[in-house]
Amino acid sequence: MDGLAYLHLAETWETPPAQTRSPNSKNHLNLASTPLLFFTICLTILNLVYPALAIKITKGDSGPEVVELQKTLQASGHFGGRATGFYGSLTQAAVKKFQAENNLKVDGIVGPQTISALKGKSPAASADEAYTEKTSSKVDRPSPSPTATENSNKLEDNTQNPPKQPLFQKPFLPPFKTETSAPSPEQAENESPGKRLVNTEGKMTLKKTIYGKISPKSIVYSGAGLFFAQNMMYSHSITVYDRKFKLVKTISDTVNLSKFGFSKFKGNYQGSPVEAAFSTDGKYGYVSNYQMYGSGFDNPGSDKCSPSAKHDQSFLYRINTQTLKIEKIIPVGAVPKFNAVSPDNRFVLATNWCSWDLSVVDINKNREIERVKLGAYPRGIVVTPDSKNAYIAVMGSSDIAKVNLLDFSVEWLKNIGNAPRHLTIDPNGKYLYATLNGEGNVAKIDLKTGEVVDKVSTGNAPRSMTISGDGKLIYVVNYFSNTVSKVRTSDLRILQTVNVNSSPIGITYDPETNQVWVACYSGSIMVFQD
Repeated sequence: MDGLAYLHLAETWETPPAQTRSPNSKNHLNLASTPLLFFTICLTILNLVYPALAIKITKGDSGPEVVELQKTLQASGHFGGRATGFYGSLTQAAVKKFQAENNLKVDGIVGPQTISALKGKSPAASADEAYTEKTSSKVDRPSPSPTATENSNKLEDNTQNPPKQPLFQKPFLPPFKTETSAPSPEQAENESPGKRLVNTEGKMTLKKTIYGKISPKSIVYSGAGLFFAQNMMYSHSITVYDRKFKLVKTISDTVNLSKFGFSKFKGNYQGSPVEAAFSTDGKYGYVSNYQMYGSGFDNPGSDKCSPSAKHDQSFLYRINTQTLKIEKIIPVGAVPKFNAVSPDNRFVLATNWCSWDLSVVDINKNREIERVKLGAYPRGIVVTPDSKNAYIAVMGSSDIAKVNLLDFSVEWLKNIGNAPRHLTIDPNGKYLYATLNGEGNVAKIDLKTGEVVDKVSTGNAPRSMTISGDGKLIYVVNYFSNTVSKVRTSDLRILQTVNVNSSPIGITYDPETNQVWVACYSGSIMVFQD
């Protein structure tokens, strides 16, 4: 039966995944596949005559059957590696994950039962799905399986009617890109048009991949040895890890609002954690909730929204990083996305996507003291080292707002680039870096002049980024390329591009270990040593 299973799989694999088809079209065998087909037929005959010779694939094996296994796992969304034909540790992890999800013995051995289960995963169908994903709006997604819509500025894409009880069972995202930890120079150049690989020394190497019941939208270092992953409404949790990559605690986003002083809300409510920010001593973490679930929250935001729609207001959770408990809840605007803490610990700032403004929260009072109007779709925030100003990326424009944190007046950095999304700043406060979601570049901005001094294309859909402790490097996640780029800040030269699991969306840097943590929306966290 193993050989028959491979025959079935061989037939479906002959149409390349990148090729599109109409629903009524048929797959045709590629003549170039004759050796593989002959090999498959031979396996079938052998397995029928000599059942004891039924093929099994295990770690360390290589050959065309491993290529086909990897392609099937790619199509089912379990494996992102390039089909190398070698059964390595990443392929084994993908097999084990598939086995666990299909109630099979989790041993990493591809035998009759695993092959039979794989036979039901049609690469042809997945190819159409992947093509639809790639040709849909290349914008930020609140869900691993959204219905994409795109506005003129390529803003973040949110489902019009998010499910009340969403299930994160299987990611419907573009499959992983490659199993190897670093591409060849040719691959890196293809990922980064216009920029040459200038240095391959000090390469990032994969140290750990973390799986679990997670769908991380972001991963943020606390500054005190902990890493918080915000798993949105698909897992309704915040997962906390230590430097040994151990899961310290899973914090549920369920809260009793009335016990926190909001008496009109009776009973338990769920949030949907998006991003986190920490006080400079690492004692408190502030987590934004995309929306709330429960009675009284009936008008959630969407991709295209405005203050006139009067969408539900949401909350920040304050979490004590010693007890890992939610101990304060702070009302902010509609659909809060990014948040940041000023270095002097005076304020927590939160960008409200649908009310088009910035919430300024007084940390000592644990309440909002100011609401700053910014315009359509504010997102990324960074505060200057002296805590005097905050910069906010306004994705519905080409501009970045500069908010004075003394009097809350607003100035503008104009014409930075299409749809700025994420911001980071060097330790000296001289340069600002912005990912430009609408044009696929990263910009370097001189804050003295307000001018863009350089741009680089790191990959398809650069989303979030983080900066090294000395400010010499930035690390950028490229959402549709399934890569992370290491960029030298002095001249925006790409030093390295590493391949990661599908849909990298969040990233953080630990200055004490020089490790980079990457949140992959498809259900994993990858840690690289640099």
